[in-house]
Formats: sequence, C-alpha cells, structure tokens
Amino acid sequence: AAKIRNVKAPMPGLVLRIEVQPGQEVEKDTPLLILEAMKMENVIKSPGSGRVKSIAVQQGIAVEKNAVLIEFE
Repeated sequence: AAKIRNVKAPMPGLVLRIEVQPGQEVEKDTPLLILEAMKMENVIKSPGSGRVKSIAVQQGIAVEKNAVLIEFE
C-alpha cells in the first residue's frame, strides 16, 4: 500500500474542528477535521492508516484549496 504523506484541503474553507492530535495513530476513514465550505460541514477523513506527524492548520482559520492540513510520518 502507498504510504500517505499529507492530507490537503479538497476545497477552500474554514477549519471548524480538529479531531486528531500529533502522534496519534489513525486508520483509514478516521475523521481528521471538519472543514466548512459553502455553508456545509465536510468531514475530512484519513485516506489510509498511519501516525499523525503534525497539524499544519489551526481551528478557526481559512484555508485555500490544496493547502496541506495534516502531515503523516
């Protein structure tokens, strides 16, 4: 299986809530964060299993499309 390196924003939006912590192990489809775009809440899920290395965004900030949200080890 391909190793995931990072999760990018699929669309511009506002980070409402971050569901994971650095160092946390996640499985495929684990909710990582909630991104509000066009008045809808979108759950951004992990594309695979791995360990969260760092979170590149903070709650309450706006992100552009393809901005790195979460990095994996």
